Amino acid sequence: MNQQSDTRNALANETSPYLLQHARNPVEWYPWGTAALQKAHRENKPILLSIGYSACHWCHVMAHESFEDPGTAELMNRLYVNIKVDREERPDIDKIYQTAHSLLTQRSGGWPLTVFLTPDDRVPFFAGTYFPSEPRHGLPSFRDLLQRVHDYLAENEADIRKQNSTLVEALQSMQQTDPATSLNPLPLDTARQQLERAFDERDGGFGSAPKFPHPTNIERLLRHWAGTCTTAGTRDQRALHMAVFTLERMARGGLFDQLGGGFYRYSVDDHWMIPHFEKMLYDNGALLALYAEAWAATGNPLFHRICQQTADWVMRDMQAPEGGYYSSLDADAEGEEGKYYVWTPATVKALLREDDYAVFARRYGLDRTANFEGQWHLHVFRTRAELAREFSLAEADIEPLDRRARATLLEERGHRIPPGRDDKILTSWNGLMIRGMAIAGRHLERPEWTASAERALDFIYQTLWKEGRLLATCKDGRAHLNAYLDDYVYLIDGILELLQVRWRARDLSFAMELAEVVLQHFQDPAGGFFFTSDDHETLIQRPKPNHDDATPSGNGIAAKVLARLGHLLGESRYLQAAENALKASWREICSMPHGHASLLLALEESLFPLQTIIIRGADAATADWRTLATRPYAPRRLTLTIPDTAEPLPGQLGERAPRGVAVAYVCSGHTCSAPLTDIDSFKTLITGTDTKEHP
Repeated sequence: MNQQSDTRNALANETSPYLLQHARNPVEWYPWGTAALQKAHRENKPILLSIGYSACHWCHVMAHESFEDPGTAELMNRLYVNIKVDREERPDIDKIYQTAHSLLTQRSGGWPLTVFLTPDDRVPFFAGTYFPSEPRHGLPSFRDLLQRVHDYLAENEADIRKQNSTLVEALQSMQQTDPATSLNPLPLDTARQQLERAFDERDGGFGSAPKFPHPTNIERLLRHWAGTCTTAGTRDQRALHMAVFTLERMARGGLFDQLGGGFYRYSVDDHWMIPHFEKMLYDNGALLALYAEAWAATGNPLFHRICQQTADWVMRDMQAPEGGYYSSLDADAEGEEGKYYVWTPATVKALLREDDYAVFARRYGLDRTANFEGQWHLHVFRTRAELAREFSLAEADIEPLDRRARATLLEERGHRIPPGRDDKILTSWNGLMIRGMAIAGRHLERPEWTASAERALDFIYQTLWKEGRLLATCKDGRAHLNAYLDDYVYLIDGILELLQVRWRARDLSFAMELAEVVLQHFQDPAGGFFFTSDDHETLIQRPKPNHDDATPSGNGIAAKVLARLGHLLGESRYLQAAENALKASWREICSMPHGHASLLLALEESLFPLQTIIIRGADAATADWRTLATRPYAPRRLTLTIPDTAEPLPGQLGERAPRGVAVAYVCSGHTCSAPLTDIDSFKTLITGTDTKEHP
């Protein structure tokens, strides 16, 4: 019989909702830290390390099956020191042991991650992911595994120590840097070709199920389209098609919450039909930015609606009253995955007018067979134009009908028991959402979205910026844990996007302070950046993340934002650090270009100079200038509109002095035009400038 203990274990004082979910397990869990590590060493007990996160469905399953079971807990407590880690709060630990899992098993990992470590040196000797309570799917029962792993260590310690030595050497060798001497654009074209080979012509996306959004790859295609121009003046329309078709299919599919807005984590099928129902802040920050850029590039009204619904969801459900953004929503509600989101035709029919129901059912598949465990998860099967023809209606009449029906169902859904929300505030993921809200607010002219991003930034500055360093996480006013590379560079990226919407001197100063910490505490003298700072806890590896995972590569974003700051300020240290990061990761980039899209973005802006525009003047006088520069999709452009009263300005910005009513300073890389005081001349200069070179 599974049960929670009446007493609380050592997780009781943690801030992570995921760890707190396990605080009443009969397992004697410890957080990662000195107490647990010293206990293992002192008692010579192997460590059972379990890594997961709050919204993880299979983490919940394993917890219910095994960690709440007194018999399993007794075995764990007797044989091991048990450590529970939230991978969102400790991505440093997760990155290391996911890599170790891959080396030990020759398979990719995931969550829950289950790793067994030797007690003195914390080196893993056995690893897996989910293990069932009873033998099935070719997996042993978790209880049986616990005993067998313990016995194997006791009987084969010498062999395990030898294996551990080899594993540590392999982990260390991954960090060795052999910098390239020069850079070239070949990986940009290779990535384009790789993405086309993986492209799903029928359903969009890349590869087969499970299908993830991969926003960095879609962004790569959009930027490739924007940056390619033949002598005949035609762009790579195929790249645009792959990006737009994928965005359309995801938006119309079950991957998107058609009622409440926001994207789920991934699709379990090829058709974007049924998702894994957790909603992550980082996915939605990246996708909000991407759909806004796609709207600016194409004017597709679907993309405008997706931005609207996603931003509304973020501000309604994911922003704390204090300003920061929460981390995630669970896949499960009332112990069942997807229960909060699915419908039956009878329920919907009872809520809608008869005519509305007929159209709604046709659009969202309620007239088809059930698609999720005997129930219906909404997926757009008919466009509004198709519905207008089928029902002999004006297309203009479909949109308000659809909106009215969705609002009715959303209100009804609000009476259900919602999925759990992980309400910790992570600096890195907030940086991604600040960027997304700022980009969407700029392209769609929605100042309330910009204000939302500003509130989140102010929360981080006030709560998570302490004594010149960032902290990684905050919950209920308690901020702690040394921040990681991603925290710094994602936040700089968000600040730079906010600065394109409105000027605030403190934000630029904050970005510069963050950049200085990155150079001082994260930079590898051989090039690139470590994931942890030089004064971080010593672990068995100090990773240097180059490959894009669920979130962009820290080194890729570092190279981008440092180069952008370097061009803005005329700061050669930033430019050199960005170039060194690209050279340090060059061989990895070339081996799998499409897996390093964030680094490719930085490479593109290194080889084909970023256009920086500084506009000076009073707000009323510069509004039209700013709109000309910032509304179009111009991905290799960075525009700051600075009031004529702002002073002093740092670096070469101090040389961009006001002149008359309004003036623009336009530079491409290190080459600048004469100051422009005529808006028509300004328009002529910047039109097409961003896309005239072939990357």
